[in-house]
Amino acid sequence: MSIIVVVKKAGKVVIAADSLVKFGETKVAPQYRKTDKIISFENSYIGITGASAHLKVFQHLTEEHSDKICFDNEKEIFNTYLKLHPILKESYFMNSNEDGDNSYESSQINALIANPSGIFGMYTWREVYEYERFWALGSGFDCAIGAMYATYELFNEPEQIAEIGVRAACEFDDACGLPLTIHSVILNQDQSDSVKAAKRKKKK
Repeated sequence: MSIIVVVKKAGKVVIAADSLVKFGETKVAPQYRKTDKIISFENSYIGITGASAHLKVFQHLTEEHSDKICFDNEKEIFNTYLKLHPILKESYFMNSNEDGDNSYESSQINALIANPSGIFGMYTWREVYEYERFWALGSGFDCAIGAMYATYELFNEPEQIAEIGVRAACEFDDACGLPLTIHSVILNQDQSDSVKAAKRKKKK
């Protein structure tokens, strides 16, 4: 498993992840295997949790099917996931069956996205959500969310908040481990202005 966090504040969006890989009960730290759980596509950073194969598959998708991929907003991310689902099944042999009586086939991949448009989550049944402040995904989720909630108003820099979230998960969850990887993107001006306007309205 992994911990991925995203934070939006002060005109920036940030994504961060831990670096531990596990094969069953065996831990593989970065000094033994080069690992980056965050991949880039155009102006977006994508952090993926779950099976280690997901990362290579999604990286290959962005290289071979870039014409079908857009992460600019919720609608475009949803459309992207719809286009990728049949490719995941036919070209990458994804098993779309999960235990339980599900209404839809699963795409199996959970991810958080950070780009100039904001921070987004995309999930196994192709749900897509935009987050306004911060969010987390993966092992140690509760620790990361709690730590970022407690510190969001205390720090101006989103990098600080994201790092605290990842470090909290690594401290208390045995499936996460340091060091962390972090990436920052400048928020689009219209997005940044809307956040400032919302804050002014809240103060009134």
